[in-house]
Order: sequence, then C-alpha cells, then structure tokens
Amino acid sequence: MKILILHGPNLNLLGTREPEVYGSTTLDDINEKMTALGKELGVEVTCLQSNHEGALIDALHDARMWAGGVVFNPGGYTHTSVALRDAISAIAIPVIEVHLSNVYAREEFRHVSMISAVCKGKVSGFGWRSYELGLRGLVSFVADGIS
Repeated sequence: MKILILHGPNLNLLGTREPEVYGSTTLDDINEKMTALGKELGVEVTCLQSNHEGALIDALHDARMWAGGVVFNPGGYTHTSVALRDAISAIAIPVIEVHLSNVYAREEFRHVSMISAVCKGKVSGFGWRSYELGLRGLVSFVADGIS
C-alpha cells in the first residue's frame, strides 16, 4: 500500500513559524517520522508540501491513481477552499484531515473546515503526532476495507 502525506501552505516553515503554536518540529522531521512509521506499518509513504492550492489539487488528483489514501494538513486552506473539498470528494480514496494545533482552541474562523465533511476522519491538537495518529487510522481503515 502507498500513502500520500500532503502538507499545505506555510508548513514548510515549521520549526521557526510560531513555535508556541506549532512546536519546534520541522517539516523534514515530520516527513522522516512518517516515512519510518510507514515502514513499521508496511506501507510506502510519499510526502509532498505546497503553498499553492492548485498544486495541492493536482497532488490529490494524481494520488487517486497510485495511493490507497491521503493524510492531509491543508493549513489555512482548511477554512476557505471549496476547490480542495471538491478534489477530495472526487478522488474516491480515503483522506484523513490533520492539524498540528487544536483548531477549536484558536480563533473562531479556524473552527470551520470546508473539507471535514468529505474526509474519512480528522485529528487535531497533538502536534506532529496528529500525522502519526492520522496515518495509523488511515492504514487501519484501508486494511479493514473501509474507503
């Protein structure tokens, strides 16, 4: 099984961007942890980050051809992008939405996700471990034949 770990805008700045909110773990650290966890779980992990909405949509479209599912942190696009919601809905593979921070403990506009309704699940508030929990959940869903 192959899994896409997809990171949205500004996540390339992890480790230096608002460490009081997002922690000191870098994006490279997260990618390394997810690749290692993938090996442990018997799946191949591919990691991709973009600050551009269209590139994220292209990555989702492409993933339908090769991935069993996607762990996706859409960053700020979570709250604004109908286009990402439509892309997730269209690809017919399970997507887990993840966030480093607890979005419900932050500004009110962060409480609304445009994509949650078309995702298989959502994990937030556990720092980099949100990705770990999301990947474990996704692999379990796929192994159980849930899509």
